[in-house]
Parts: sequence; structure tokens; C-alpha cells
Amino acid sequence: MGQLEGKVAVITGAASGMGRSAAILFAREGAHVVLADLNTVGGEETAAEASASGAGCVFQRADVASEPDVKALIGRALAEFGRLDITFNNAGIGGALGSLEGIEVEDWDRTLAVCLRGVFLGMKHSIAPMRAQGGGAIVSTASIAGLGGYANLHAYCAAKAGVVNLTRSAALELAIDKIRVNSIAPGGVSTPILGGGARFNKEAADAALVNAQPLPLAGQPEDIAAAALFLASDAARFITGHCLVVDGAATAGAISTAPRAGQERARPQRSFAGPSFEL
Repeated sequence: MGQLEGKVAVITGAASGMGRSAAILFAREGAHVVLADLNTVGGEETAAEASASGAGCVFQRADVASEPDVKALIGRALAEFGRLDITFNNAGIGGALGSLEGIEVEDWDRTLAVCLRGVFLGMKHSIAPMRAQGGGAIVSTASIAGLGGYANLHAYCAAKAGVVNLTRSAALELAIDKIRVNSIAPGGVSTPILGGGARFNKEAADAALVNAQPLPLAGQPEDIAAAALFLASDAARFITGHCLVVDGAATAGAISTAPRAGQERARPQRSFAGPSFEL
């Protein structure tokens, strides 16, 4: 029997990368999955692949920054499968990039909307159905950028730090309902969010990531999917309020992205990394 046999999961950002791997793995482990993403083509393809490998899965186009979209997404899970056991708040973007002086307010707001408000909305609308059935598991994708600062990733760092601490406060509130709330802090992982969009070069990304942390391996989306499966499963029944770091020891010691003497300072200019399926 699979680790998620008979359970129902919602996974956001499921059309590619870590969300895609999680959807396929959860289905293989027996869960019905409702996949959400803005990438309709990728989402439909992943839903079909997940269904072929395990339990029935469906795709719903959703913007996690939109409360009506998230409410409808949870409603789809209840309408299709009659319950909700797991919500994996995984959707994210790189968002506003560059120096603090160069960040436009609308880019900052959009980054926080997707990476932090989206997690809040996923939690908010999962509570009632989980409480009604006596419990559930909420997992959210944070980042090692939420545990330490990274130059030129200010909005992303702020959002992911928010995910880490929102996880803690939500775990305290929802423990009485037997709803466990945890997060994952990935390090460098070979997914399209690293850049390139439809032209993402996985071979080049793998080669670069091998030396990005002390453990000489390129982080893969399957590594994060496995962590999400553990936190969502009954194997983690006594774990809540925790941020599971999956980074090959990148944060075990001092790693700095700050500019050094002799290096050119980042110039104030606007830059923004949107959804990974876009260029």
C-alpha cells in the first residue's frame, strides 16, 4: 500500500519542477491530486502523466495570489474527490531581482503576492475541510533564501522568510485540529525557476549545481518531492511547525553572495523573474 493511499492532495506550481515531481510521486503513492498552475499546457500534461502512474488526477488553472482562484481550487478537490488531506503550497517565482534601489514597488508586491500571500491563501482555505474530517497536512515551499540573506534577491528572501515563520504560527494555531503545518527550504535545485523559461538547459544547470554546496550533487526536483511526501505522510505524524532544510549542506557554514572589494556594484535597474514557463 502507498504512503498516501486514499488521500487527496492539492499541489500548486505543479506544471513543472518540484511541483510536477511531487504530483507524480504523490499519485504513485496512492493519492488523488488536484494540480494547480498558470501553465495550462504543462499542468494538463503532468496531470495525465500522474494519473497514468497512480491514482486519478486533475488540473485546475489557478493564480495562487488570487483568493477566488485558491478558493475554487480547494472546492475542485472537494467536488472531484470528496475530501482534502494534503495541501502543498509550492508555487513561486523569482520575482523582483537586483538592488534595493532598482526594485519597482509593483514588482515587490507581485513577488510577495505569489510567494507569501499564495501560501497564506492555501493555508486559509484548507483549514475548514481538513478540520471537518479530523486533520490534515499542509506543506509549503520556503527556501534557504528565507533562512539567510542573498544579495539581489531581497523580495524573494523576505517572502520565503515569511513562509518559514507563518508555518510556525499556523502550526501553533492548528495543532488542536490535528492539522500539521510544515515547510521545506530547498537549496539549489535543477528546475526552470533558475532561468531560461522554455529554453531551460537542465544539463548546464546540473553541472553548475554540483559545486553549489558542499555535497557534490546537483539538487533535483525529486529530492524536494520526497521531502514533501515525508512531511505529508503519516510517517511525520508528530512533526509540525518545522522547516525541513534540503540543501546539501549549503547553509551548514558561511556562504556569502554579497559583493566583494574589487567587484562591480549592482546597478539600480529593474529586473523581474516571472513564472518559470515564461521567457
